[in-house]
Amino acid sequence: MAEADSAEFPAHTWDKIGFYVYRLVDPRDGATFYVGKGYGNRVFQHARGVSLDDDNLSEASQKLERIHAIMTDGQKVRYVVHRHGLAEGEAFHVEAALIDAYEGLTNLQLGHGTDEHGPMSVAEIVRLHGLPDFPNPPQHRLVLIKIPKLPRGNRYDDIFRLVRYCWRISKARAEAADYVIAVHLGRTVGAFIAEQWLPATAENFKEDIEGTDNKGIPYADGSEAYRLGFHGRRAPAEIWDLYVGAHGKRIGYEKFLKAQNAIGYVSPEINW
Repeated sequence: MAEADSAEFPAHTWDKIGFYVYRLVDPRDGATFYVGKGYGNRVFQHARGVSLDDDNLSEASQKLERIHAIMTDGQKVRYVVHRHGLAEGEAFHVEAALIDAYEGLTNLQLGHGTDEHGPMSVAEIVRLHGLPDFPNPPQHRLVLIKIPKLPRGNRYDDIFRLVRYCWRISKARAEAADYVIAVHLGRTVGAFIAEQWLPATAENFKEDIEGTDNKGIPYADGSEAYRLGFHGRRAPAEIWDLYVGAHGKRIGYEKFLKAQNAIGYVSPEINW
């Protein structure tokens, strides 16, 4: 049952409650708009519109806009605590399952472990575990980018559009890479050459922003004006064959797959 924000967990109960997983619900239409993992009084702070996601300004902005709109209408965010008494690792998996289950969330990050264990058909599971392994270590300096969805028909142009824009990424490390590898659900789906990394603004990526609400996403620390995207092209056939092949290659970098961050860096010197 969804509750209005009317109480908090007393501090002396926090250790007994442990980590928990919750949903935020819009009382105006009953829609779930955010799924989170928490400890202490995080769920209540979120329901009141306290910003706790400085590392992901875009996600925080969308969530806070929804919460403030609810408050402007004179109502309170409701919440559901699905599981409590969890270890942090258990909470990550419950959170990921709920993120997978609800559409239209303001969560921008995929759930923890989605690349390894997220929603797949039986055929996709069999294919993933039957694919050849991605080279470890690789022969080149690579940026790995997890894309959240795979276009129907696996069209090259659509995969390129998804992987090239827009990411919270180190410009120096991105520019030092030889190739960009697109990854979806634990397998590679594309290899590209990034010819130029640029701030993800309407001026630089007009075709990607038109028809969306994205007007450029600023960094939290001010070190770069915006998240970045790249202009580039498909990698040569021999590079595509090495890192993607006919049907993709299975990524074995556990640290990268389990991270919520979509970006990974690998090279002959860095072996995950």
